[in-house]
Amino acid sequence: MLKRSRSTWSWALYDWANSAFATTVMAGFFPVFFKQYWAVDLPDEQSTFWLGLANSLSSLLIVALAPLLGAVADCWGARKKFLLTFTTFGVLMTALMPWVGQGEWLLAALLYFLATVGFSGSLGFYDSLIVFITRPEGYDRVSAFGFSLGYLGGGLLFAFNVWMTVQPELFGLADASEAVRLSFITVALWWALFTLPLSLFVKERPGRHVTALKAARGGWRQLRETFRHVRALRMTFYFLLAYWLYIDAVDTIVRMAVDYGLALGLAHESLLMALLITQFVGVPAALIFGRIGERIGPKNGIYIALAVYTGVVFWAMFMETAGDFYAMAVTIGLVQGGLQSLSRSLYARLIPPDKSGEFFGFFNMMSKFAAVFGPVMVGVTGVLTGSNRASLAVLLVLFGAGAWFLSRVDVAAGRRAISGHT
Repeated sequence: MLKRSRSTWSWALYDWANSAFATTVMAGFFPVFFKQYWAVDLPDEQSTFWLGLANSLSSLLIVALAPLLGAVADCWGARKKFLLTFTTFGVLMTALMPWVGQGEWLLAALLYFLATVGFSGSLGFYDSLIVFITRPEGYDRVSAFGFSLGYLGGGLLFAFNVWMTVQPELFGLADASEAVRLSFITVALWWALFTLPLSLFVKERPGRHVTALKAARGGWRQLRETFRHVRALRMTFYFLLAYWLYIDAVDTIVRMAVDYGLALGLAHESLLMALLITQFVGVPAALIFGRIGERIGPKNGIYIALAVYTGVVFWAMFMETAGDFYAMAVTIGLVQGGLQSLSRSLYARLIPPDKSGEFFGFFNMMSKFAAVFGPVMVGVTGVLTGSNRASLAVLLVLFGAGAWFLSRVDVAAGRRAISGHT
């Protein structure tokens, strides 16, 4: 059994830190507050369009920047510095949200776009630091540990913020609107505070002392090299294709959950409760999947998660009651963190450690492509078929194709290829 060092705890606490933004802001309060307060004068379809545009544009920007910045970070040995820069930017933009007045939807959308850039931009550098805090045999458990802390930290703060909105008078607040504003401030403080251990105790390999211009030029060259490296490392290439396909489906499920709940006639409070259920179920489940990865290998653990997700999609196509919705939330919580953590740890086995920033930048880019295209594919299918339920069949195709490409990944061969490549 591997002992968790101070650097491991410090690294994993960043998941605890940034999950506050993912849960309270992205998944919980911002979409509702945007529609009901900032964009209250806009028709529903227009407010949905602008919120979706902010999400898509932030993803596209990270798609463009992540591989380049990852290559520069590798050159400078500055993965942590880039992470802290994006984090600081995201924290500041989140802290400004409460000061946006009612009806100022464009400013609110802009701040959300910028905060999401800070959040998403930090993730690739965070992932890339895993190769400096544990040995390869520890990747599965350490990656799972980070995700479990993320579920717990994000869930705890979200539960507190929901409590504030349900009983604002208990906290000396005028109403739920004031509670939501205060929630954005708690996210900024939480995110900043629990980033400090990583900034103090996580170390990385020193880089080369070159000028910013030279590093940038080298980054562009390295970006071209990244594509060449990925294509040359066949197992890495197969895994990235598999990951893009199945994480596309997973991300789409996350984005569709609220719409499905509303279609069932559930109140907003019930939807928040379902989100909390997913968060807290995910804490032990992510840890369990770390053990599964160690015992049977991360690839087999991913297969298990994909099988469960496939069952969830079939379930969602025929679900009718609120009880079905809550049960589905529990089921998703059992596998969501495990799938993400084992994907990260398997990928870490298939890349050169000295190019972790570059390769994890590419990894982050693939996940952001999923955030752009997945929901669109389901939406178009729904329009063509005239059925939201039938549109979920697209997800079955994505999970199936992802599993097929994953079956092509030979981890041992991938490790040998990396040894010959570096």
